[in-house]
Amino acid sequence: MRETEIHLGEPPDVALTGVGVHGVASRTDVFRLPELWQLHLYQYEAELTVDGTTHTIRPGRVSLVPPDTTVRYRYRGRSEHLFAHLRIAPSGPPRTVPVVQDAGAELPALTDLLLQAVAAAPSEPDRTRAELWTALWRVAQLTPPVAAAPGPHPAVTTAIAHIEAHLAAPLTIPEVARVAGVSHNHLTRLFHAETGGTVVAYIRRRRLERAHHLLRATTLSIPAVAASVGIPDLQAFNKACRRELGASPRALRGATLTAGVARACVML
Repeated sequence: MRETEIHLGEPPDVALTGVGVHGVASRTDVFRLPELWQLHLYQYEAELTVDGTTHTIRPGRVSLVPPDTTVRYRYRGRSEHLFAHLRIAPSGPPRTVPVVQDAGAELPALTDLLLQAVAAAPSEPDRTRAELWTALWRVAQLTPPVAAAPGPHPAVTTAIAHIEAHLAAPLTIPEVARVAGVSHNHLTRLFHAETGGTVVAYIRRRRLERAHHLLRATTLSIPAVAASVGIPDLQAFNKACRRELGASPRALRGATLTAGVARACVML
């Protein structure tokens, strides 16, 4: 077995996590966990056979073995690894993950996550689940799918990240292009190719989506909402809401309050 499919739609249930010590009493272990996934982060050299497929284990490699799978370890001596035995629900889309792969640049982060999970297990089981869920996501993203379609251009990804982090501030296309490391015109072409729209349209849409959420879900004043999405001029904010959201900020908030009262009456 070289690959397996895993679902990461919800945190795993943790049966056990800790530091495993092997290769002392015997140089070989053969076993399977009928109901549990095995997540191992290695600090030694060994040989691992998973359902007949042999893998080389070395420091910095991570393995993820599905339930009811026979594994055979051949150790060279005392061998320690971080491990977790997990129940993983079939929630969310399946992701194909190599059974064994190099952690690479993620090794420090994965090591820290597993150590934190081990330390939290006796008294904070929910934190242990969270740490191991994060670790699983990182493991699942170590090796991109071979047949995956190419992602967005790096300049577009950088531009969007900058926009999302600075929606409350004045944003100009030359500034966003400078952060993305390309010219104004090149960013415009790249953005249109990736999103089908302009940078200005994206900024406007994201500001109004955030404003809509804040008007509906918070008690922030309308001026505070306007300022938090980078449109501090209330007249301009009012016009933008009417144009993009179909109603004034006050009407949008009033509609939410009316819906809340109606739900409360139904519950009564």
